Amino acid sequence: MNRRRPPLSLRRSAVSWERQRPTWQEARPTVIARALKRAQALPSGNWYVVGASRAVRGDGKLARTVAGREIVLWRGPGGRLVGGPGSCPHLGAPLRDSPVRCGTLVCHWHGLALDGSPYGGWSPLPVHDDGVLVWARLDAVGGEEPMDEPVVPRRPEPARALTAVHTAVGVCDPEDVVANRLDPWHGAWLHPYSFADLTVVDAPGARSGAVDGAGNGLTVDVSFKVAGPLVVPVRAVFTAPGPRTVVMRITEGEGAGSVVETHATPLGADAAGRPRTAVVEAVVAASDRPGFAAVRRAAPLLRPLVRAAAARLWRDDLAYAERRWRLRSTGRFPG
Repeated sequence: MNRRRPPLSLRRSAVSWERQRPTWQEARPTVIARALKRAQALPSGNWYVVGASRAVRGDGKLARTVAGREIVLWRGPGGRLVGGPGSCPHLGAPLRDSPVRCGTLVCHWHGLALDGSPYGGWSPLPVHDDGVLVWARLDAVGGEEPMDEPVVPRRPEPARALTAVHTAVGVCDPEDVVANRLDPWHGAWLHPYSFADLTVVDAPGARSGAVDGAGNGLTVDVSFKVAGPLVVPVRAVFTAPGPRTVVMRITEGEGAGSVVETHATPLGADAAGRPRTAVVEAVVAASDRPGFAAVRRAAPLLRPLVRAAAARLWRDDLAYAERRWRLRSTGRFPG
């Protein structure tokens, strides 16, 4: 592909959904399972994505249950990200409901004031702000060798990009979300409103005689639908830099270097004992075209549109992940 070609292309002939090229023979269960196994073998350092960095601004806070542990994050004195257990050590008040005042979280039951330092039986957790997402390290949950910082995928500089973060929750395990993302073959079939002409041009282990475990990327040629016959053709590579993360990076075409990061964070069991997982998806879009500066200026207007597009995709993809979990839990999953 030539990244200097016009960003939009006009499809000369629209192929109806049922007449597009079948991909089920290429999407071999063993290929997807091996890609998932490679991802699960990678270290995470016990770091979990909690949510969007923009959600923790001023006196805002971000509270979530991660792997059954209540945690809360906020900006301490000076704007530094701080966080720790979401239950007050005094009498167990839910700190998610407590306000932040000038960098101090004040328990709304009895006034225990926390600035992010150990105090009153409350101890902070290691946290990290990468400029797009915020993370928390839960050593008691992860059980791995701790790392000082999470493995943050290479991405365009946030200050020079359009960023948007969407969060959705499904009844499944993180592996079901990761398996969904490591199956790009479903794209134009499950999401015909967004993708066309999708071809997986390279996948580790997919070719006859390929070495199992060689490489960690799936290369895809795909056209993103814009309106009517207008599409944006790109080449993208899917990689898994960690056990709960899959990154789609545009390598050729419009927006080369842009990424879509999908992070799967276990939340814990619901009332019926079923696992719940949060999908935190970050879009970090960049372009070297002069007009992209205007796109960045319009970011407050564009972010809701990007999040809405992600929500539509994840409506279908979470149904896929939840179905996969149900089949696995009953022993009926064919893979």
